[in-house]
Amino acid sequence: MLWKHKEGEQKLPPPRQIPQLVREHLVSQKKMDPDLPQALKAVVRKSPQGENRFDVRVFDPAQEQVKKITVRDYTSLNEHPTLILYEGWFDEKLKKVELEEKTKISYDVPFLSKAEIKQRIEALSKPGTTVFFYQARGPALGGPLGRGAAIIELNPNYEAGKKQKKYIISTADVDGMEPMGKGQKLWDSDKPEDIAKWVAEAHHKRMY
Repeated sequence: MLWKHKEGEQKLPPPRQIPQLVREHLVSQKKMDPDLPQALKAVVRKSPQGENRFDVRVFDPAQEQVKKITVRDYTSLNEHPTLILYEGWFDEKLKKVELEEKTKISYDVPFLSKAEIKQRIEALSKPGTTVFFYQARGPALGGPLGRGAAIIELNPNYEAGKKQKKYIISTADVDGMEPMGKGQKLWDSDKPEDIAKWVAEAHHKRMY
């Protein structure tokens, strides 16, 4: 890749898979799950600091979608710094990498069993309170597992024996680590066991 050093004249490449040298650094030095870099993207540009040195920024495409931003190249992230997970440089000849964490998202989330999910749902005691679980599959976007979160609400209009069911199940986009609002209602139920089974089916390691 031959780019001019002057930023205004650079024709920068679009997002791509994280360069192998940077990927190895993320795993060995930043202690990232070895599979996670497959889900992330990098943008690079030639650095004026050396012939074989490149500036690099790492971001999560799922967060890009949540924020409705299109990352076209390295400089397009200048106006969206919260999308940048890591920023730094790498030198292909020297095999050196320097990265600084810019935005913290805890991708190493604990995975709950169906029994643990059911227990948390049944622990809801005040009408209108909620519990959420990150998802790796589904219609929502963002978050550490890539597909938002399932939100379970104790129906504030529920009364035993009435037509209203006890729990409302929704799905919501996740910005960083937090669901964005109450999300979109999918269904309702009186059965924590059924809800926990449904949640557990998509509450697993991120799909790449």
